Amino acid sequence: MIARIVTWAVEKRWLVLLLTAIVAVIGAFSLYRLPIDAVPDITNNQVQINVRAPALSPELVEKQVSFPIETALAGTPGIEYTRSLSRNGFAQITAVFSDSTDIYFARQQVGERLRGVQENLPDGVNPEMGPIATGLGEVYMYTVRLDHREDDKHKPGEPGQQPDGSYITPEGERLTTEEDKATYLRTAQDWIVTPLLKTTPGLAGVDSIGGYAKQFLVVPDVQKLASLGITLTDLGNALERNNTSVGGGFVNRNGEGLAVRSDALVRNASELARTVIATRNGVPITVEQVATVKTGQAIRMGSASENGTEVVVGTAIMRIGENSRIVSTAVAEKLKTINASLPPDVVIQPVLNRTELVNSTIKTVAKNLSEGAVLVIVVLFLLLGNFRAALIAALVIPITMMLTGFGMLRAGVSANLMSLGALDFGLIVDGAVIIVENALRRLAEQQHHEGRLLSVKERLATVAAAAREMIRPSVYGQAIIILVYVPLLTLTGVEGKTFGPMALTVIIALAFAFILSLTFVPAMIAIWLSKKVEEKDGRIITWLKKRYEPGLDRAMKRPTLTIGAGVGSLVVAALAFTTLGSVFLPQLDEGDLLIQSLRIPATSVQQSQAMQVPIERMMSKQPEVQFVYSKTGTAELAADPMPPNATDMFVILKPRKDWPDPELPKEELVSRIEGNLAKIPGNAYEITQPIQMRFNELIAGVRGDIAVKVFGDDFNQMNRTAEQIAAVLRRTQGAADVKVEQTTGLPMLDIRVNRDAMARLGVTAQDVQDTVTATIGGRTSGQIFEGDRRFPVVIRLSEAQRADIGLLQQVQVPVAGGGYVPLSSVAEIKVVDGPNQISRENGKRRVVVQANVRGRDVGSVVADAQAAIGSQLRLPAGTYLEWGGQF
Repeated sequence: MIARIVTWAVEKRWLVLLLTAIVAVIGAFSLYRLPIDAVPDITNNQVQINVRAPALSPELVEKQVSFPIETALAGTPGIEYTRSLSRNGFAQITAVFSDSTDIYFARQQVGERLRGVQENLPDGVNPEMGPIATGLGEVYMYTVRLDHREDDKHKPGEPGQQPDGSYITPEGERLTTEEDKATYLRTAQDWIVTPLLKTTPGLAGVDSIGGYAKQFLVVPDVQKLASLGITLTDLGNALERNNTSVGGGFVNRNGEGLAVRSDALVRNASELARTVIATRNGVPITVEQVATVKTGQAIRMGSASENGTEVVVGTAIMRIGENSRIVSTAVAEKLKTINASLPPDVVIQPVLNRTELVNSTIKTVAKNLSEGAVLVIVVLFLLLGNFRAALIAALVIPITMMLTGFGMLRAGVSANLMSLGALDFGLIVDGAVIIVENALRRLAEQQHHEGRLLSVKERLATVAAAAREMIRPSVYGQAIIILVYVPLLTLTGVEGKTFGPMALTVIIALAFAFILSLTFVPAMIAIWLSKKVEEKDGRIITWLKKRYEPGLDRAMKRPTLTIGAGVGSLVVAALAFTTLGSVFLPQLDEGDLLIQSLRIPATSVQQSQAMQVPIERMMSKQPEVQFVYSKTGTAELAADPMPPNATDMFVILKPRKDWPDPELPKEELVSRIEGNLAKIPGNAYEITQPIQMRFNELIAGVRGDIAVKVFGDDFNQMNRTAEQIAAVLRRTQGAADVKVEQTTGLPMLDIRVNRDAMARLGVTAQDVQDTVTATIGGRTSGQIFEGDRRFPVVIRLSEAQRADIGLLQQVQVPVAGGGYVPLSSVAEIKVVDGPNQISRENGKRRVVVQANVRGRDVGSVVADAQAAIGSQLRLPAGTYLEWGGQF
């Protein structure tokens, strides 16, 4: 059959060229549409579930939120395992599915399970699935900040920044405090930038962190409420009842239908302040008499800054399967349009664009492929000794590349450092070269035999015969190479995601190259090699033959010595191989750094932000650093939930040509940075790279290259074991940034009810909980609309009052049948230490010890650490270890 294809290709040579040109154009178009990224996406198939439960401690979050959801997810089709993170007021449950499970089917199944478990969750707790994204989804980051805009030349008193440092909004409001300015920036991000940016094709969502979410705060005066016998519940109910809007259907009047609307919505803070709560002796009591109404800020879970100044950071998250370069370019163009519509002196500044890394990586790959192609073409010209023949073989390279793009697009393989870097042009032209070389020989022989140029019929017959002679070696040669790569297709998990696309790309390229060698190459030979053909060795071949033939003769005369030398070389190589280290993949130099700063668990977001400022200012002064920006705590979408005491600082480096010493190794730069960071007290640091960190976190649930997971039931026992393992790792050569997951040490304001006192006074637990929620956590009682924007109305004490235990004890709690008692009469309020976070995997609690690897391969570090832990530690009963990360 293959012989008939070759004969047909020679006979229909012009048709073959036309078909080749058509499929080449299709391939080129496919290459343009091919998803491009720096590295293969090795994120496992997962669905994240985020749950906010502000009133619950970590233990209650685990018991009332994480555990029920984990139980509900058990048995979901395609699920492999679950892991969860329970913190104060927040939980994240990650369901990992098999790679063969369709992500949309997985999300549908998770959604059904969540609806079923909803009734078992606390009131007001609503699980939400995270965006459909992967570890490479964060393709673009930007800051929203106040800065002078060249296109906005306003006068003092007009909207914009003022000479005295204040800011006047387009609505005429003057913002004087940093908190008010940060609130305005966050409002611009949430209600102007995000809705418009979400319309960009290929985005799964837009995440926001930094600034303050705007609220209308009602700050009650506890003493005044007590003197008037009004509880916080009464205040909340009054606000809700006086902020409504209903419809009354239609009224027919003289044949005209009138829609009935009864609008009693509150439109601003002054209307809110005049709301009536109750009457005393016939006198109405309004909100402004017992509380302060103002525009305020929500209790934030995260903050952001750039070079030591607070900003708002937005992250464009790409939908799974999209082309990162196309999406990030579209985001950049969309932000330029949005920037022009922002209020005066509010600007969007890009800080991270994945396109830059992708372009840099693809440029490197293209450079290597081009150099390889040129080298192969030059060798072909030198060895074949015929320009036209060499050009025919060389044309197989670009055509094969275009067709490979078509195959990769259909197979769902992205173009990246691994998939494209594996292509070997020498292998691609192998089949074409042997057919071209044999055709040259046969044409020369036939012309010499005939003593003239061959007729068209004779030339076609000779070319077809020459090509048919090479079918068997060509098939065997390509099949052997393909079989080498086939086992890689059987890999699963992270290994399969890493090496499978690489193997598939090579197999696709070899298959198309083989087809071209049997069709395009014979057709081109039949058309182009119509002149006189001579078979002669080039100078290089002649030079090689003179030196190879004597050596071959000597080897054949001494077979024992030759075979012995070969076997000896094999043994030496095998012994040398056993001394090599091992690493899953060499780390890609992303060009930038990520430094995580970790403080004690009791550190608040505000304190963490204050402690981050000197770190940013020090880093921004480094001569190799262009700028830095940081994210502290948890962002809105919680794709990367961090506690308030943790900060991720992105260090954007200058191009190497702009460094004082362009040849400075990056390891030395990191060492110098570590030395400078050590001078700033109160922080523990971990230095890695953005994509590297994100992959580690999504794959194993930790950020380090190495993770030792300690499983058990007793947290105290697990923590002791984890500390012992950390001590061993710190003594292991090559292990750096060793740290134990912070699971304890979070101070908590514990309000413990007295059941006997409650029964004696006629107070219910719900009354106590409602009072605590409204006093400390904040009770939402309606919302106020400003155009399309909406902001919640929240009852909450001021920051100083919320921290005053004496004042909290005086808060009034309603008594059944009428009357009020202070909170202190039915509950004890004190500060205690509690768990910081509780991590679980497959239903078991775990504590993680993690480390990065520097100056050594991961495999050797893990081997030494495992041996040391096995000999030095005795695990308590019920406790076991698992190793993870890049190992």
